[in-house]
Amino acid sequence: MLAFLGPNGAGKSTIIKMLTGILHPTNGHAEVLGFNPWQERAKLAFHIGSVFGQKSQLWYHLPPIDTFELMSRIYELPRGDYHKRRKELIERFELGEFLETPVRKLSLGQRMRCEIAATLLHRPKIVFLDEPTIGLDVVVKHKIRDLIKEMNKEEGTTLFLTSHDAGDIEQLCKRAIVINHGRIILDDTVSNMKRQFLKHKTIHLKLQEVPSRFDIPGVKLVKQKGAGLRLSVDTSQTSIENVLSHIVQNYHLVDVTIEDPSMEEIITHIYAQRRGG
Repeated sequence: MLAFLGPNGAGKSTIIKMLTGILHPTNGHAEVLGFNPWQERAKLAFHIGSVFGQKSQLWYHLPPIDTFELMSRIYELPRGDYHKRRKELIERFELGEFLETPVRKLSLGQRMRCEIAATLLHRPKIVFLDEPTIGLDVVVKHKIRDLIKEMNKEEGTTLFLTSHDAGDIEQLCKRAIVINHGRIILDDTVSNMKRQFLKHKTIHLKLQEVPSRFDIPGVKLVKQKGAGLRLSVDTSQTSIENVLSHIVQNYHLVDVTIEDPSMEEIITHIYAQRRGG
């Protein structure tokens, strides 16, 4: 499960298009599953899949079941295999209740579950996921991540993921490559990257009363407006659990939100460290 990261304009989508055979590079060489993507695109297509958070492969005015049928014909799936696989995916992704509903009437979360299921019909060995959780609420995001993890674990599918959501990278991927202007500036395990660059999280608090003093080691008060606070937590010094435990024990908590640093912030830190080195 590989995270492929970089700021807007770094070349992520261009590289995905080259690896799927859509674009021809001006020079250089690439190989995907032993195929040259742009010279053997038709052969490669039977072994890969792609999910783009902002571009749908589902027919907008038709129900998802119709798109599944079309995909089965495109990938030349034997009818028995197709029906068995479709039943499997419908159960795993819990699609039964809206399978016959036109795509235009589905929520974004329902649509994304159908997008991923459609991509998996032909059992691809590699799936390219481009911002698969973009625009989803927290609960649906969690569900999509669980499904992606399950797919990797049970079917051994290689996942090539781009995302601006640090949570996607932390929870899904084992390895990360960061690029800028088409050049690799970091290739490391996500656990190493996390230790080095994901040290800060932001907590937004709303308390019942205005705190007189807020002093926890590893926690910096960034902003306060009455009983509302924004805290920056250095997770290398203290855990989020410890901070929340302290808050609950000492204050009446009305609301709390925890934010990861944006991928832009993380990448900025990587650039700064590379320049410093």
